[in-house]
Amino acid sequence: MNYIMVLESIINPEREEKTPKNMLLVGFLYSTVGIFVSLWIFKGQSSIPQIFLTTLPLVVIVNKALRLEEEKTKYEKKFLIKEHGPILSLFMYLFIGLLISYAFWFTILPSDTVKEVFHTQINTIRDITGQDIALTAFATSSSGRFTPILLNNLQVLAFCIIFSFLYGGGAIFIHTWNASIIGVAVGSVMRSTLKTYAGTLNSEFLYNYLGSFTVSFSYMVHGVFEVAAYFLGAVAGGIISFAVVNHDYNTRKFKHIVVDSFDTLVMAVVILIFAAFVEVYVTPVL
Repeated sequence: MNYIMVLESIINPEREEKTPKNMLLVGFLYSTVGIFVSLWIFKGQSSIPQIFLTTLPLVVIVNKALRLEEEKTKYEKKFLIKEHGPILSLFMYLFIGLLISYAFWFTILPSDTVKEVFHTQINTIRDITGQDIALTAFATSSSGRFTPILLNNLQVLAFCIIFSFLYGGGAIFIHTWNASIIGVAVGSVMRSTLKTYAGTLNSEFLYNYLGSFTVSFSYMVHGVFEVAAYFLGAVAGGIISFAVVNHDYNTRKFKHIVVDSFDTLVMAVVILIFAAFVEVYVTPVL
């Protein structure tokens, strides 16, 4: 309980919206604490618990941020998609911090520890790609798969909306899970490159290792749009959720909230369509 109380009390969403880059460190710190606490408490079965331990304090922070957003929506009478920019930036930096943390720890932790902490993520990537995680996971072509990719992304968006509506900040669990999946995929490329070229000359090692950053993070060319869309969905679901909890549904303000949430969802769907196009036709080229 102290673990949750200390971590959740560090962050003030209203302050962090003005300096969203701080959420990079928050994402890295919280996920790191989640990993090592799960290794300590759930030894041998820490893959899923570490996600929950990372998510627990983040739910409180996200709920506070969504409550602030709902207040904005009630009292502002202008088109509010731009108003969601600060909270979207906050969530995006948080996601990137989580991703960097998972990629970093996957790269440097001992093999046995990596298999324990990221067991479920490794199996998930293997199920998706049909291959062991390595460079080949990024070389798999997405050409001709526009519709399946878009439908899968829309399904994830629906989960984010539902989780956010039912559990407030609960959608952060899905985002943390996605960050761990991408982080493991990125970390696997880094780890594979380190193994392959660690014994070579310095110049060759640096060339190949730095090149692996380009390969692994090319995934984020479309991933950043997907993540933004998912967070927009979470914001829309969360705003309506807090409006219902506050009994605003009998007022004119609630209608305004619904319209704003619908606008936000439309934007999320448009972004996902664009992201699927990039994933199919741009990322494979990179």
